[in-house]
Amino acid sequence: MRFLEAVKVALTAIAANRLRSALTILGVVIGVMSVVLLVAVGTGARDEVTEGIESLGSNLLIAVPGEPGPGQPPGRRSFTVEDVESLRRDLPPGAEVTTNLTGGERLRAEGEETGGTVVGVTPEYQAVTNVEVVRGDFFGESDLTASRRVIVLSAGAAENLFGERDPLAQQVTIAGLQFRVVGITGEAQAAAFGPQAAGSQVYIPVTTAQRLFNTQQLDTLLVTAPDRDRLDAVASETERILTTGPGVDREVSIVTQDEILGVAGDILDTLTLVLAAIAGISLLVGGIGVSNIMLVSVTERTSEVGLRKALGARTRDITRQFLVEAVVLCGFGGVVGIGLGVGLAALAEAVTPLPAVVTTWSVATAFGVSVAVGVIFGVYPARRAGRLEPVVALRSE
Repeated sequence: MRFLEAVKVALTAIAANRLRSALTILGVVIGVMSVVLLVAVGTGARDEVTEGIESLGSNLLIAVPGEPGPGQPPGRRSFTVEDVESLRRDLPPGAEVTTNLTGGERLRAEGEETGGTVVGVTPEYQAVTNVEVVRGDFFGESDLTASRRVIVLSAGAAENLFGERDPLAQQVTIAGLQFRVVGITGEAQAAAFGPQAAGSQVYIPVTTAQRLFNTQQLDTLLVTAPDRDRLDAVASETERILTTGPGVDREVSIVTQDEILGVAGDILDTLTLVLAAIAGISLLVGGIGVSNIMLVSVTERTSEVGLRKALGARTRDITRQFLVEAVVLCGFGGVVGIGLGVGLAALAEAVTPLPAVVTTWSVATAFGVSVAVGVIFGVYPARRAGRLEPVVALRSE
């Protein structure tokens, strides 16, 4: 039996049992749809995080006090404003230094309220992390020195608090203290966890943040080298300055953008694979359903198999016929599942904050796996049909 003839026979058999065939491929449809959708979400998250980190600049260093884990007492692990001044004084010309102190707070203004990440920074933070102020200005050195209560809102926070009204020069209340709005950032600014994370960030002078959070400690120090070629030299000098000197007894971790990208990429790639594997379980279930239905089909069509063999059909012809039928079922389910997965990915990106990027490899893989499911779970029923003896098959009636 030629391949095209086998496909024609398979389509005829599927059309003769439309409801059963539809229910059979439902598991394959759900499995393929889940794989395409979850891989799209994982890939979108990875791209967004990568974009956010890369937007910080290729010559960025991040210094974290101490080593990860509870190895040292807090007093020895924290940074202070004096560390910032030491770096500004001793690093090579052209290097920029800033810091941040972060805390979650509720923001209130004119009867509206929203959650936000309050980030205490120095004026250099704008240049170091490429924060774009689209309205107003970032605060200056005098605001930092005087610990003024001024604030730069993200576009999202400004919209939540003020709607269509102009937020500049308005008052925002944080923890009972009023801050004057001096600037608004763009829609998607650089952030360690991507543009979505930056949507809730607001910026205040770090000296003001220290009073707000009642601490003298700083979370991290950010340093930019004059150029990428001097990144390693600036990293070594930064570590030396922060770990040596009178009364200094601490460890410092220095990470570069490439290291952050590598770690974040590995984590998100693993997460994407886990999501795909979880979705693949439904493909396995769908394959078992296909195998079960094909066995039922073999039983129902035993006399047909006997007649074909009596007319000269070979074992491999019968095997091919049922195997092609299983592959056609799963292939059709794969096509429908891909269509639904792509559509749901586009819908998720349009109506939710979840990023979703459908890649060619994920679509090709999902379709290939659906066809492979047809082959794997169709082999046994097909071989069983092919081994039927003509006399026994004809006698089954």
